Amino acid sequence: MAYLELNNVYKTYGQGSSATEVLSDINLSIEEGEFVAIVGFTGSGKTTLVNLINGLLQPTSGEVLFKGEPVKGTSHDRGVIFQNYSLLPWLTVGQNVYMAVKEAFPKEKKSELMKRVKEFVGMVSLSPAINKRPKELSGGMRQRVAVARALAMNPEMIIMDEPLGALDALTRGNLQDEILNIWSKDKRTALLITNDVDEGIYMADRIIPLRPGPRATLGPEFKIDIDRPRDKTELNDNVNYKKTRNAIIEYLMDIGNERKAEVQTQYELPEISPKSFVA
Repeated sequence: MAYLELNNVYKTYGQGSSATEVLSDINLSIEEGEFVAIVGFTGSGKTTLVNLINGLLQPTSGEVLFKGEPVKGTSHDRGVIFQNYSLLPWLTVGQNVYMAVKEAFPKEKKSELMKRVKEFVGMVSLSPAINKRPKELSGGMRQRVAVARALAMNPEMIIMDEPLGALDALTRGNLQDEILNIWSKDKRTALLITNDVDEGIYMADRIIPLRPGPRATLGPEFKIDIDRPRDKTELNDNVNYKKTRNAIIEYLMDIGNERKAEVQTQYELPEISPKSFVA
C-alpha cells in the first residue's frame, strides 16, 4: 500500500454548460519517505492538485488516500508550505510558528511548545528575527518562517506548492538546500510542486510532468538516478543529470507545442481582407 494514492481523480469547477474539467484521470502513488516533484506549466492545475491532496478540496470523482484512508479534510499529518507564505502580519515570527504548534499539540505545556518553536526557527536560521513581524522580513525570510511553521507541526508528509517561485535565484538556492537538509534528517514523505525542472531534479527522487489543462493529467515519470547528497556545482558534468534534464524539457516542449496547436485550431480566425472604399 502506497503512502499517498490518487486513483482516477477528476476535478471539475462549475456546473452544466459552464463546467470546466481542470484535472482528468489523475493517478499517482507515492511511497513512504519518497521525495516526488510534479512539474507543470503555469495554470495547468498544480494548485488544485495540491488542494485535493491536503484536503481543502474534494475530487469530483475518484479518491485520494493517505495511508490507506480517504482524505476528507485538512490534517496536521500533511504539512503544507504555500507559495504566498500565509503569515499573520500582526504576529511575530515566533508567534506565527507558535500558533501552528499549539494547534498541532494542544495537550503540550507552553514551555514545551516554546522549545519546539525556538528549535524550528533556529533550524531555518531565523533566531535573531524571532520577535520581528513579517513586514520587517525579506521575502526569503518570510518563506523560511513558512517552512519552520509547517515542519514544527511534525507532519508525516510535507507538501510544497511552488514555495520558492517568487524568490530571487540566490535565496531560492539557499532555501532548496535548507529544505533538503531538514528532509534528509528523517526522510519524511515529500511532494514538491514546481515549474522549475532543475529544482525538481536537484531535490526529488522522481519527477512527474503535469500536462496543461483544461483536463490536465499526469505524464510519464522520470526517475532521478543521481546519488544524494547532490552538489549543484557538479550536476552540470553529471551524465545522468544531462540525460534526465534533456528528456524532461523535450517532453514539456512537445506537450506545450501540442497544446498551442490545439488552441490555434480551436480559435482559428477566418481569412478576412480589408474592405475597399471608392471615393
